[in-house]
Amino acid sequence: MKKCLFICCLALFLHSTAQQRRWRMTPDGGIAWQVEPQAPHMDRIEMSGRQISAIVTYGVDSAGELVWRRRLVFPMLRTLPNNTRGSLQDSFDANIIDSITADGHLLKERPVAFSINGCLRSTSATDAGIRVERCIYPSVDKAACLEKYLLTNTGTKAILLHIPRQDNYIFTDARKGVYGVYILRYQVYEGGEVRLLPGSSYSFYVAISGRKASDEPTYFSAGYEWERRRQFVDGLMHQLVLHTPDSAINSMFAFAKIRAAESIFDTKGGLMHSPGGGSYYAAIWANDEAEYVGPFFPFLGNAEANESAKNCYRLFATYMNPAYKPIPSSIIAEGESTWKGAGDRGDQAMIAYGASRFALAYSDRAEAEKLWPLITWCLEYLRRQQTAEGVIASTSDELEGRFPTGKVNLSTNVLAYGALMSAARLANALGQPDTFTRRAIQLKASINRYFGATVQGFETYRYYEGNTTLRSWICLPLVMGIFERKDQTIRALLSSYLWSKDGILTESGSKTFWDRSTLYAFRGLFYAGATDTSLQYFSYYSAMRLLGEHVPYAVEAWPEGDQRHLSAESALYCRTVTEGLFGIEPTGFSTFTIQPRLPEKWDRMSLEHISAFNRDMTITVTRAGQEERILVITEGGPSKEYLWDGKNPLTITL
Repeated sequence: MKKCLFICCLALFLHSTAQQRRWRMTPDGGIAWQVEPQAPHMDRIEMSGRQISAIVTYGVDSAGELVWRRRLVFPMLRTLPNNTRGSLQDSFDANIIDSITADGHLLKERPVAFSINGCLRSTSATDAGIRVERCIYPSVDKAACLEKYLLTNTGTKAILLHIPRQDNYIFTDARKGVYGVYILRYQVYEGGEVRLLPGSSYSFYVAISGRKASDEPTYFSAGYEWERRRQFVDGLMHQLVLHTPDSAINSMFAFAKIRAAESIFDTKGGLMHSPGGGSYYAAIWANDEAEYVGPFFPFLGNAEANESAKNCYRLFATYMNPAYKPIPSSIIAEGESTWKGAGDRGDQAMIAYGASRFALAYSDRAEAEKLWPLITWCLEYLRRQQTAEGVIASTSDELEGRFPTGKVNLSTNVLAYGALMSAARLANALGQPDTFTRRAIQLKASINRYFGATVQGFETYRYYEGNTTLRSWICLPLVMGIFERKDQTIRALLSSYLWSKDGILTESGSKTFWDRSTLYAFRGLFYAGATDTSLQYFSYYSAMRLLGEHVPYAVEAWPEGDQRHLSAESALYCRTVTEGLFGIEPTGFSTFTIQPRLPEKWDRMSLEHISAFNRDMTITVTRAGQEERILVITEGGPSKEYLWDGKNPLTITL
């Protein structure tokens, strides 16, 4: 009966998402939205560079006119108080096209199309017969947001255009800036009068930048900055390439790589990956950076991304102490301060898990030896929080008290188990004594004993003592290979109590969803072998996020944050593929286990140019009767072929 219920629910969701696909995929790897008359719609997207983040709200209003607003964040222009949200930011709503005249008359845009592929593009028509094309993108390494404009005469007569030359400044209050006065500058390049013949085009540019008053002004070449941005995106498109029969999953994976890798800021404390979202910059968190993105970056192979992960663990390591007081949840303000307002959220479990997984996948002995003291310190901290029941106490979890967690929660304990298992493998790789496997086995038994419960009719896990409602993080045991209550946990996650049209609800009976737990759930479902059922939900989710009403990335949460495009969630999407669908788990510097979940409807899937384990590696999975054929090709080395019976994980030695 329960199985029929969630199959029926899924059918409804699949039908609804087919109706809500506002966007379509394009041959160049992007997505496009063709505006329909009298169909107002607005959306927003975040794009980042090393010195800036741009949150652009765009669309068409009820009058059929363009909506175009930019909220720019300058993470290294610190404001007072210099805390988590102490990044200078301002909104720029002016549309330069509104001030351009054609034969003396002001232009008025009517958007006809938008597209996204490394930048946000819009195409508009005007009554004057001028087509307007614009592209907005952040500079890769400067504190500037650029807009390229192309005006084309689609009529039969020459048109005299006047593009106002603008060079406007905003000076901030010196008393509110860590470095005194900041200057925001709005410049129009290549303005003036232009006689545009039929069929001909003219380009001009807008640059919005920020700097300290003590710094010299910068000249911006929009064409050069776009080439840098394009090279950055194209580089990512040739690293860790996913091929499956599901084009939405392929494209969503490609977009997720961009968002995961672009939100890295060049701070005085080193490269820092940060969540973004208009609030979280030039700072790191034990969950977003140490747990979510750090273990993924070695697979991607982007140099800046790997450096940001190493820097993240280095910064957290500076807070180790002989008294074993908890490491702060977040290091903020370019590394100059900390945030620990929620107490111990299980941060040591997050850090030890992420650092050990990163060390194994990055496969650099010297780097691993640097990380080893941090990992062992965190695990010793966790040992000291162990209760009489053999489980680990913490103040809260990564939701920081938004939902009840009791004194002992499932998330902290399962992450600690995952950390112990990975630390044991890292110990073997480094030639260190393995004191962790035994602890992991004991903790696993304690988790099943303490948290195992019947909750809302399912033999799954309670989240804390006294918990009587299903919670999204019951997926974590599946992620870490704790399968004693696998079948009922899968049913609970996909039941009407937790599954919604937006993904997994945080708690049964609530309307709140966080993509991070939804993506962990997908990863756990695939890892646990619920392949064909999981694929339907994952495919639905991917198409909804990529082509629906708010595109093209995984989001943070709702209603909190109103579905911001936080960066680490995109890394979790990618890990759903690498660790869930392909089942890759690092076990040494040149070894990993794999248990790929090739769906019944697919004949093959592949991941090309995997950079983990210090290799350029491609893994292709095809069907071979009742088994799966796994082909592993490493650049410069021999290819190896394996047959897998779909049962125990297969060990690959490179």
